Amino acid sequence: MSNPRAAARAVDALRRGWPIAIDGLVLLAVETADAERLAAFDPEANGGVLISSGRATTLKLANQLAAADPTEPVLVDRAPWIDFAAATALADPQFDLATPLKGPFRTLPVTDPEAAAAALRLARIAGLLPAFFLGAGEPEVGITTADIDAHEDANRLTLAARARLPVEGAEDAEIVAFRSPESADEHIALRIGQPKGQPPLVRLHSECLTGDVLGSLKCDCGPQLHAAIHAIQHGGWGILLYLRQEGRGIGLVNKLRAYALQDQGFDTVDANTRLGFAVDARDFGVAARMLTLLGQREIRLLTNNPAKVAGLEAAGVTVIERVPHFLPSNPHNAQYLATKRDRTGHQF
Repeated sequence: MSNPRAAARAVDALRRGWPIAIDGLVLLAVETADAERLAAFDPEANGGVLISSGRATTLKLANQLAAADPTEPVLVDRAPWIDFAAATALADPQFDLATPLKGPFRTLPVTDPEAAAAALRLARIAGLLPAFFLGAGEPEVGITTADIDAHEDANRLTLAARARLPVEGAEDAEIVAFRSPESADEHIALRIGQPKGQPPLVRLHSECLTGDVLGSLKCDCGPQLHAAIHAIQHGGWGILLYLRQEGRGIGLVNKLRAYALQDQGFDTVDANTRLGFAVDARDFGVAARMLTLLGQREIRLLTNNPAKVAGLEAAGVTVIERVPHFLPSNPHNAQYLATKRDRTGHQF
């Protein structure tokens, strides 16, 4: 039996700097720990540091096979000189220029790869760096990998509330909120216009605080959001799905870390993998579930991203047409858009 509530407690514990256990593997998140908590958690200082292969590749610790998936776990031996400060530098690539001389490190076999991979996944869900101290102390909460799967199951999403919401560019709109019992994320649909006997024009828009709210010029998210509302209104009817999957699913703080790496010269793909995350960690099954709850199983999709089409199709929503959604670049996001075209298959 899986327990998604236990996974929610584990996410909360990680963010508070408390140890957890996954299938018996006892872990303390590097990001929310400190020297005192580490000493209490691993008094013998021999538990090892769990990082992702994406991060390990940067440190020259992973072979090419492991490097193919940046989310695979790698265990680093806890050498006597790896104190809390050294472990933090080991875990976070945005400080590599400030601490260029690290190591030598020695890797150890990962005795429970499934539990270790689940830990890195849970760190992403919690919005933390995928890096942990290993220990043998008493965890705040113990969970299984199945608990994490249940917590992330899109089918647990339910329709919570709806109301009329006239917005700029679409006065005939209704907002619909969705949430699942254990997750703090609340996804939104903006239903524009009235059905006219044909599949709706749908836009999947992932939350981007910097672009949607602050008007960042590093991406095209804000203009895409507003252009999508106008396109749906012009087409007569459709749905904008606003997904709470900031930074392609890695969270706001990790997205800002990726921005810092971009300032050092890495593109958006390499920044994500150097942090230890997948290039795109979003779950488009969430969007499929929202559309299903709205009674829409066939859609026209407003996107340049074939991965969105594939994700919806895999979750049971038929995309009868992909409608391009292209906006001009600016001097700050031209390289970002080129990376999406050349490295993630966006069709501009």
